[in-house]
Amino acid sequence: MQQAPAMDNGRLRNRLRPWIWGGAAVLLALPAVAMRWFPGSGVDWSVGDFVVMGALLAFAAGLYELGARHGGQLAYRAGIGLAVLTGFLTVWVNLAVGMLGDEGDAVNLLFAGVLVLAIGAALAARLRAAGMDQAMALAGIAQLLAVGIGAATGDYRMNELVLSACFALPWCASALLFRYAAAGEA
Repeated sequence: MQQAPAMDNGRLRNRLRPWIWGGAAVLLALPAVAMRWFPGSGVDWSVGDFVVMGALLAFAAGLYELGARHGGQLAYRAGIGLAVLTGFLTVWVNLAVGMLGDEGDAVNLLFAGVLVLAIGAALAARLRAAGMDQAMALAGIAQLLAVGIGAATGDYRMNELVLSACFALPWCASALLFRYAAAGEA
C-alpha cells in the first residue's frame, strides 16, 4: 500500500530539497577546492566559469523542484529527476568538451535542439505523466537522430558517437518511469 505524500500548505512537500540544493552547492564548490588545495590538478576555472555553472545548477535544481511539486508519485519524481539530470549533463558536456568534436563544433547545436524539444514537449504535455512519457521518448529518439546526423555529416570517432548515443538511454528510462507513473494514476 502506497503512503500518501506529505502536504505542506496544500502543496506536496519535497523531502529531497535540501539534498538537491546541497548537492548543487557541493558540485559548485568542488572546482574551487581543487584549485585551492590541489594546484597541479589542472582545474583552472574563471569567475565566469563559476557563474555559468552556478546558473546551470540552479536551473536544473529549479526544474526538478517544479516537477517534484507537480507529481507526488515516486516514479514521476524519478522520471523528472532523470530527465533534468540528462539535460544538465548534455549542457555540461557540450560546454566543456562538446558531445561530438569539440565544444565549438556546429553539430553540437543539434543536442541543444534535443533539449528544446524535450522542454517543449513536456510543456505541451502540461507535465502530466501520460504525456511526459511520450515527450521523453521523443527526446531519446531526437538524441539518436542528432548522433546519426553527426555521423553522416562529420568525421567523428566511434567512441564519441557511441557515448553521445548512450544519452538516449536515460531519456528512454525517464519515459518508462513516466509511463509507470501514468499507469498508477489511472
